[in-house]
Amino acid sequence: MQLTKRTFLKTTGLASVGVGLSGLTTTLAAPIKRKGKSRLNLSLAAYSFRDYFKTATHQQNRPSEAKSITMHDFIDYCAEQGLAGAELTSYYLDQAINKADLLKLKRHAFLRGMAISGTAVGNTFTHGKGAKRDEQVAHVKKWVDNAAVMGSPHVRVFAGNANGLSLADAQRNCIEVLEEVGEYAGKQGVFLGIENHGGIVAEADSLLKIVEATKSKWVGINLDTGNFHTDDVYGDIARCVRYAVNVQLKVEIRPRGAKQKSPADITRLVSILRKGNYQGFVALEYEAATNPWTAVPQWLAKLKEAVNG
Repeated sequence: MQLTKRTFLKTTGLASVGVGLSGLTTTLAAPIKRKGKSRLNLSLAAYSFRDYFKTATHQQNRPSEAKSITMHDFIDYCAEQGLAGAELTSYYLDQAINKADLLKLKRHAFLRGMAISGTAVGNTFTHGKGAKRDEQVAHVKKWVDNAAVMGSPHVRVFAGNANGLSLADAQRNCIEVLEEVGEYAGKQGVFLGIENHGGIVAEADSLLKIVEATKSKWVGINLDTGNFHTDDVYGDIARCVRYAVNVQLKVEIRPRGAKQKSPADITRLVSILRKGNYQGFVALEYEAATNPWTAVPQWLAKLKEAVNG
């Protein structure tokens, strides 16, 4: 029996978005339509070297003899690894960074032949209207502005926890904020990618419901391949590819019930992205225990082999 769109929405619970979210939307956002074949451009997230940045607030895993690095050093490292882009996680930039310093980063990246593939912020979008929400909105808008200055086309954002609300109310709040900030980001030419990062988007159903209900052409999914801890991790990743505006590839996965993480199947992940006709950056975001200076080049080699094979 052919699975129609109507049947698919019913089986995944997405058909009720308009009703369940109190009239916020009457139609579901369509998946991103991309012409041509899948194109995967490799990048590296600065988070991979989180213990080594001079601005890192906690560096407990850094060996005492290790050298601290700056974001300029990180861009150089990405260039030396033969990558197309560098993802400049905002945590390791001065939070009071000014336009002149952002332009220095942009200039440095350009002269190294590097694209700044994106940046990432920490935030919560599930607060109701009021001071807490306003604070989060202002923070993300500031980094949208910063992204526009340094030439980053993408900002990774979080949804957050329900914080005592029902799931439907938390989803509704998140959608309201995504639409507000998405409209602002669109005027700057910057995409927002909501990450499957626990909380109300720990599983694909809720993440898809939020993204499909959000009325903004500048909002999509920042698809983190290591953040679904479900019965079918690879299947859930495949379901989300059609809305991905950025991919952060992890080297480990942990399905539901597993006591520990296991190595990710890089070839399978690349195949899923290709089948979903994803076109854009795939940023390795390394979080495993082995020292990143040793492990990152090895994983990048595996990723390049899978992409180019």
